[in-house]
Amino acid sequence: MEVKVKAPAKINLSLDVLGRRPDGYHELSTVMQTVDLYDEITLTQNDSGRVTVSCEYEGVPCDDNNICVKAAHRFFEHCRDEVSGVHINIDKQIPTQAGLAGGSADGAAVIVGLNYMLGKRLTPREMLAIGARVGADVPFCIEGGTRLCTGVGDVMSRVPPLQGVGIVICKPDTVGVSTAEAYQKVDSLAPHSCYTDEMVKALCSRDLFMITSTIFNDFELALQIPEVNTIKGEMLALKAMGAGMSGSGSAVFALFGSQRRAKRCFEELKKKYPQTFLCKPVKTGCTVE
Repeated sequence: MEVKVKAPAKINLSLDVLGRRPDGYHELSTVMQTVDLYDEITLTQNDSGRVTVSCEYEGVPCDDNNICVKAAHRFFEHCRDEVSGVHINIDKQIPTQAGLAGGSADGAAVIVGLNYMLGKRLTPREMLAIGARVGADVPFCIEGGTRLCTGVGDVMSRVPPLQGVGIVICKPDTVGVSTAEAYQKVDSLAPHSCYTDEMVKALCSRDLFMITSTIFNDFELALQIPEVNTIKGEMLALKAMGAGMSGSGSAVFALFGSQRRAKRCFEELKKKYPQTFLCKPVKTGCTVE
C-alpha cells in the first residue's frame, strides 16, 4: 500500500522567547500559521521490517538521523507494534534551515500517513502526543491553521484565522541558520513586553493593519542577518503591509492586502532569489491526498 501526505510549511506571525526553562529548553509564545507551500511525503509498505527514507534535496539526511525515521519509530512505540516495513520518500519543496518547519512538517506527515495506512484510527490527541515526542513544532504541523503556541511551542490554543491576505516567502540562498546558535544569541536580549499577546488581540480584531503592524520575532532582533533586512526592505518597497523573519530564520515572509500586489512582489524577488514562493494561509496541517 502507498499513501501520499501533503505537509505544509509554517510562518511565525509573532515569536517571543520568554526565557530558558529548568529543563534546558526555552519557553515560547508564538502565533504560527500554515501556508500552501508543501512537501509531499510518500509512504510505501514493504516486508523489510525497517524504516528507510529517500530524498533528492541536498543536505537532507537519508538515514536514521532524518526526523521522519524518528517519527515512524515513535508511532510504532505508541501503538506497541513491531516496526512495520515502510519506505518514506520526501519530495521537498520547503527550504531547509529557513524557519519554516519543513523537517517538523515531514515528521508530522509520517505520523498522519502511518495512522491512515495502517488503519490505527488514532485520535487527533494521540497523534499530537506522538508528535510532541518527536519535536516541538510537530504537533502544530499535524494540526495546522492559525494557533497560539506556548510552552516549548507544543501547547496550542485556537485564535481567529488569518485570512484575506497574500503571502510571499523568500529565503536568501547563501544564509542558513543553526537553531542552537540562534538560541544562544536570543538569550542575550534585554527583556521586553510580549508581542504575541498583541498579535492575538490583532487577530481577534480582524484588522489587517493591526496584524501586519504587530509582526515580531525575537530571533530576527537577536541575529540581525543583513540579507534578511535587505529582503524585508525590498518587500516593503513592493507594498507589503508588513514583513518579518520566520522561526529562527533565514526565510522572510511578507503579508499583502491583495493577491495582485503579492504576485508582483513574488515576480520581482524571484528574479534575484530562486527560493521565493507565492502563498496563502491554509486552515489545515498534514493531510492525506
